[in-house]
Amino acid sequence: TSAAGSTTLMPCREQPAAQDAAFISIQAFPALLDLPQNLEVSAVSCGSRHTAVVTRGGELYTWGWGKYGQLGHGTNVSCDQARRVEHLVAKGLRVEEVVCGPWTTYIRVREPRAQDQGCCQVGDEGELCSAGPAPGP
Repeated sequence: TSAAGSTTLMPCREQPAAQDAAFISIQAFPALLDLPQNLEVSAVSCGSRHTAVVTRGGELYTWGWGKYGQLGHGTNVSCDQARRVEHLVAKGLRVEEVVCGPWTTYIRVREPRAQDQGCCQVGDEGELCSAGPAPGP
């Protein structure tokens, strides 16, 4: 945190193949989230080695092990600090729900104009794949 009270997000680092397991430490107890000060979190989900949060404004932040693209940043790079998924912001998609699997991240989004809900999967090197309309009411 800087003197002005804002949080500085650290850049992601490329993982050497031999050090994949050592890069992101596994933490078996609760910890405070280090997010920018002005964000209000509405949902959190944890995978086996990554975490995702949704803000009240509909932004998705992810961090942790990114070997399979589950962080959604368009690479297989791991991050030890929360980072906003810029692809969703660029597309005008508002995230409403997130569920992390062992090596995947699923999100439910609200599209900007049609107000239709849809489901997406983050994975395969950060690509978003449409999975059709969201089930339910």
